[in-house]
Amino acid sequence: MNAETQKNAMNSSLTHLAKDPDWWRGAVIYQIYPRSFQDSNGDGIGDLAGIVQRLPHIASLGVDAVWISPFFTSPMKDFGYDVSNYCDVDPMFGTIGDFDAVVETAHRLGLKVMIDLVLSHTSDQHPWFTEARVSRDNARANWYVWADAKPDGTPPNNWLSIFGGSAWHWDSRRRQYYLHNFLTSQPDLNFHEPAVQDALLDVARFWLERGVDGFRLDTINFYTHDAQLRDNPALAPEERTSATAPDVNPYGYQRHLYDKNRPETLDFLRKLRAQMQPWNAAAVGEVGDEQRGLEIMGEYTAGDDLMQMCYAFELLSGDRPDAGRIAQVMAKVAEVAADGWACWAYSNHDVQRHASRWELGGASARAFTTLMMCLRGSACIYQGEELGLPEAHVAFDDLQDPYGIEFWPEFKGRDGCRTPMVWEQSNQNGGFTSADKPWLPVFPEHLAHAAALAEEDPEALVHHYRHAIALRRAQPALAKGTLEDMGVDGDVLSFTRAHGGDRLRFAINLGDTPAQVADMAGEGIDGVAPGDNITLGPWQHCLVRQG
Repeated sequence: MNAETQKNAMNSSLTHLAKDPDWWRGAVIYQIYPRSFQDSNGDGIGDLAGIVQRLPHIASLGVDAVWISPFFTSPMKDFGYDVSNYCDVDPMFGTIGDFDAVVETAHRLGLKVMIDLVLSHTSDQHPWFTEARVSRDNARANWYVWADAKPDGTPPNNWLSIFGGSAWHWDSRRRQYYLHNFLTSQPDLNFHEPAVQDALLDVARFWLERGVDGFRLDTINFYTHDAQLRDNPALAPEERTSATAPDVNPYGYQRHLYDKNRPETLDFLRKLRAQMQPWNAAAVGEVGDEQRGLEIMGEYTAGDDLMQMCYAFELLSGDRPDAGRIAQVMAKVAEVAADGWACWAYSNHDVQRHASRWELGGASARAFTTLMMCLRGSACIYQGEELGLPEAHVAFDDLQDPYGIEFWPEFKGRDGCRTPMVWEQSNQNGGFTSADKPWLPVFPEHLAHAAALAEEDPEALVHHYRHAIALRRAQPALAKGTLEDMGVDGDVLSFTRAHGGDRLRFAINLGDTPAQVADMAGEGIDGVAPGDNITLGPWQHCLVRQG
């Protein structure tokens, strides 16, 4: 993309956002994993100044917003998802001034800024927990989830940690167990304590006042636990799934009725929405649940006083979905979340990259990108997916993720999707860092996908991402419209998007053989030429205006 084209794209983005107060609905959000995006100071770790350097690349894609994974002060046991100070930047990533520069630069380029708030738990090094564990009667004694042992000394109930083992850890200071849904160094906050909710709302206000436009809310359905600490019921073997935890982890053996997904969470979400309202800020919540993910998404986004968007794991895990599976998911959304709003993603920092998970090639990768931009909902794309990056292989000796180290080799953790971005092919670190050794090794096979090379190749996937995002932006029905008349015929998925009297009919062949499609007459917008009876080649689509 030449400089003039890039400038026009940025100006278009800025104008688009300025005119649309409901910017989040149908928005395309680009996720940045800051440790692996761009290192500006040569220490081998990405940072906020590096993000500033690379924001023009993101703006050139035509997206609406960036989501930045945690950069707060942290001991980094879970790489920033264990926060020890919510209102400052970890020195690893820079300073609060560097963050202000990110916001200023992003806004100048027409990008909204969303940051990743981890509210369900803190680090065990957070001053709140340091105080809470001293005694049972101090000012913050009830800020975390504490419980006495059973008479035989075992944990209070059968709740399990996503990272393996019991969700309870014995603390010798208070001689009680505390709850941790993740690492033992990530104690869960007690949302039944009003002072906890007030403190977290203050955190949100702090960042809103610094200019952020919204939040990605980590593990949103984990906020509240059952106050009675009731045991989760067991699942029958045929009901067990591994959407949010690998199948080597018995976490999926339970129906998680009591350790998460509690109705009291809605009260806090209403308070958070009211907090965001004066800034016209928006939030997207991560719903991690094997059985009720879409239902919870519907509950948390219904009406206009809860969260604007949520995403579940239906398209973030598992094998490549066929036409029938996509139709099944969208039908379920229509059933349980008709008044809500989904945010779709194929990849992120927690799952295997979809280019590998779904074994995609050039044509199939382009097809699934087009499909995402035509589905009802907002969309998240993860850094590097626009380059077609496959999952990286990380040797055991190079692993950083405690999740992978725990369950190796059956589950290799999340490092394979977190390796550094490749900007240039010129050196072994792909332009990510000048350090001899980055925090995770650059995957050699990624170098052939480097951004600089892709810009010079008219067939590179990045150009199709720009095209598909521009298509979505140019057609309000694709961004904000209803989804109707979904049909499946073999490998062909078809549906109508309607908005304000405009009706667009879309059909896509998600298979390797040609397919005949009827009733695609109309004004051609994108893809194969329209007609009463058309042929869609493998992975081809047709988008027409029919009213």
